Amino acid sequence: MVQIAVPKETTPGERRVALTPEVVGRLVKEGVRVRLETGAGAGAYFPDEAYQKAGAEVVDREGLFSGAQVVFTVQPLPTPELSRLEAGTIVVGLMYPHRDPERVRAMAHGNLTALAMELIPRITRAQSMDVLSSQATVAGYVAALIAARESSRFFPMLTTAAGTIRPAKVMVMGVGVAGLQAIATARRLGANVWAYDVRKAAAEQALSLGARVIELPISAEGEGGYARELTEEERKIQHEALAKEVGGMDAVITTAQVPGRRAPVLITADMVGRMSPGAVVVDLAAESGGNCELTRPGETVEVNGVKVVGPLNLPSALSVHASEMYAKNLYNLSKLLIKEGRLEPDWSDEILAGALLTHQGQIAHAPTRALLGGS
Repeated sequence: MVQIAVPKETTPGERRVALTPEVVGRLVKEGVRVRLETGAGAGAYFPDEAYQKAGAEVVDREGLFSGAQVVFTVQPLPTPELSRLEAGTIVVGLMYPHRDPERVRAMAHGNLTALAMELIPRITRAQSMDVLSSQATVAGYVAALIAARESSRFFPMLTTAAGTIRPAKVMVMGVGVAGLQAIATARRLGANVWAYDVRKAAAEQALSLGARVIELPISAEGEGGYARELTEEERKIQHEALAKEVGGMDAVITTAQVPGRRAPVLITADMVGRMSPGAVVVDLAAESGGNCELTRPGETVEVNGVKVVGPLNLPSALSVHASEMYAKNLYNLSKLLIKEGRLEPDWSDEILAGALLTHQGQIAHAPTRALLGGS
């Protein structure tokens, strides 16, 4: 019988859990043994009793990994704990290999098979496993709420005895999953919304949600639906065109990121200087360097009356739904690992092969291998 272990997350501020009681119940019915650490679901308001009722065993950290063939996590396991896993164990979760390549080396040296959920190919067959999309949905929603909360202005138009208040002007930069959710949420709150993305294909989606699209003579379509990095000339065109637009906004939400690299700078200090006092910038790329020059990860700074917010781990703010979505992503992936109650992964499958970070003592992910000097 396949045994899955789910530890309690230890990263500061992380409230999500890898599996919910509902998903545990499905796995148990399929002949899988699930073991969770005591209090693993507490941050997402799933009590131990709910897991036990679903058929899971709840144990302390010391006994959690014993006999486990698969470990499901949200954040990467701390490097010191990797030595507690048996060789050949499959570890599945967000891995962020570019942030801590030495942890990847440790997983390879420990002969662990690591599957990075963020590396799952963005193909039709893998949509139900796409953690980046599911968690970006949460982040975009929360970002719009932060913008409304931190703004000194109403988002919707109001007609009052004291006169009519015009709706806020909000710009969303980067129209991926997070950006689209931010647009939709800001629109629901009553704001007038503008959208910008270097990918031409994103314009139609933004328009469908009621946003006005800012169009520039730049197209930077990259692989897998992501944007490629701009050339120096393209950056200059972008800066000159966006500076005026940004200056007229009451709130700007930025979401642009390039996988495995520092986030592109979209808003310079001089752009912020053009914004009116009381305006706000919410930078969803704060964890990867920020889209705004003035962003400080995890902090809110105020420059000449303009707030620049650099939130971290926004999906954790909605831990219940974020965990439910993440757990279903893992459950769908588990179908490729576990068949009829037996652990039978096909490593040639394009989804597993794409997500494979380490396997059989080797670093399987080429960019990470290059980061570590090819070792």
